[in-house]
Amino acid sequence: MDQEKLDHMRSTLNRLEDIKNTQSSIIDKINHVITDLFQHPDKNLEKVMEDAHQKASDNIDAIREAMEEYEMAINKMENQA
Repeated sequence: MDQEKLDHMRSTLNRLEDIKNTQSSIIDKINHVITDLFQHPDKNLEKVMEDAHQKASDNIDAIREAMEEYEMAINKMENQA
């Protein structure tokens, strides 16, 4: 087993987790803006925030899928040792 490659893959997996968490934080912030817009409506801003929320949510889904596949690759490499 190539320990250096495995360490690099684990590091990459950690970065992916960080990206996923950042996207979750972005969604929380967008939700705060959306909530504020209930009291001070702005149709244009609402649309932008809804679109941004959807994109961030899609990013989380894509990253989660990539992480699962990458984790399986790491596990496979570990089991080949």
